[in-house]
Amino acid sequence: MPNPCAAIIGVEGLSLGRDEAAFLRAADPLGLILFGRNVESPDQIRRLTGDLRTALGRDAPILIDQEGGRVQRLRAPHWREWLPPLDQMARARPDVALRSIWIRYRMIAAELHAVGIDVNCVPSCDIASDATHPFLMNRCFGRDADTVAGAARAAARGLLAGGVLPVMKHIPGHGR
Repeated sequence: MPNPCAAIIGVEGLSLGRDEAAFLRAADPLGLILFGRNVESPDQIRRLTGDLRTALGRDAPILIDQEGGRVQRLRAPHWREWLPPLDQMARARPDVALRSIWIRYRMIAAELHAVGIDVNCVPSCDIASDATHPFLMNRCFGRDADTVAGAARAAARGLLAGGVLPVMKHIPGHGR
């Protein structure tokens, strides 16, 4: 049985070269994470995720950051463009806000699952405040703990319903 190192690592580009595959076999990371530099089209990502798992010789988790808004690696024209989480929460009627978050992340899960990605680095559980840095502000779900916890739970459940594991972040947090 393999003994993977306790690391999640990224790869250089759109495809996996022979040297990089050999490195992955030797390093045997716990999993891999994709960034914008690794994304071109659905077929290309399916090849890459398949090649990554083949190189490791196991069904290693493949992660990505697909929050919506500024932080989404999969983009149009092949994938949906999502509002930043805070904007979606602000636009949704209070009685359907959490359901809209569940649906959003269930749809994101379908997009990820279709290309071989099985872990999404969401939800962001930071609480927005007047002191929150602008790079983080609209990535939050709200300005109070109950709103953020409810939306984060809905996001996680939507992903899980689509076969994608959520990774809660930012702990201890960029914000509160």
